[in-house]
Amino acid sequence: MAAAAPTTDEIMSPADGAGAGTRPGDGPHNGARASSGSGPAPERAGADEAARQDGSGDDDDNNNDDDDNGRGFRLKFCTVCASNQNRSMEAHLQLARAHYPVISFGTGSLVRLPGPTIAQPNVYTFNTTSYEAMQQELAEKDGRLYRANGLLPMLERNRGVKWGPERWQDWRVGAPRLEQHERRDDGSAGLEGGVVDVVITCEERCWDAVLDDLLARGAPLNRPVHVINVDIKDNHEEALVGGQAILDLAAVLNQAAVEERVPADEERVAADACSHAAAPRRPGFDERVPDLLAEWQTRWPQLPAIWTLAWF
Repeated sequence: MAAAAPTTDEIMSPADGAGAGTRPGDGPHNGARASSGSGPAPERAGADEAARQDGSGDDDDNNNDDDDNGRGFRLKFCTVCASNQNRSMEAHLQLARAHYPVISFGTGSLVRLPGPTIAQPNVYTFNTTSYEAMQQELAEKDGRLYRANGLLPMLERNRGVKWGPERWQDWRVGAPRLEQHERRDDGSAGLEGGVVDVVITCEERCWDAVLDDLLARGAPLNRPVHVINVDIKDNHEEALVGGQAILDLAAVLNQAAVEERVPADEERVAADACSHAAAPRRPGFDERVPDLLAEWQTRWPQLPAIWTLAWF
């Protein structure tokens, strides 16, 4: 595998991201940049932390109940990059393996993969082209080239996770995702309701695109969602490290959510007092997220992170 070979986003045209990159603190996004440091080298502790977390039942509108295997409470995650191929899919895979409900998307107008030259990318449509079809086509075009630059192994990994790349802007938040559940896409269990608690993007222009889209939607569900960007270079090696870092962050956030959960009897009272679409009362967790992200950043200083609270 060529170490420095671009994968998807390095050849993405500017029109595929947010038009003008909105910086934290500028405009309506009201973002906050996590503090960074030069802490100890990160360890692959995310999966172990995730496996130790447990909790009691919760209302169906916000969180998943204890599952049949006794894994307990889990936040629901969404990972996003430009083409839903490399960085978001590596993070999707690692989160799914740790038993987190997770979905993934791309923010580009089209799926773009490197071709024989930088001016000849392989272009596909979101939502209608499977990873298997892409893999077969590239293998027929030049199997030696696309295996050497890592595209065929990447697509082999992706097809084992879900059917094909999905576009963020086409996602109907709150619409049932029964087809994905029936296909047994990795991480689909617990996301049949079509909502998540945390969105993690892998590049700042994707973060901007997600926030711009959420603002344009007008928050019809009135439901809070944490939107975090973890800046990951678009190559296979950095995607693997970034996936480990995102898994570590998920474990930290999930542990805090477990600690801040409302007791079951109070939760039922809150559910009766609010409509089904209303956001649950969870100020303790929401207020802790920036500090948790800053603490996480000291373990992963090479992956700059930014955060904001948005609404579905």
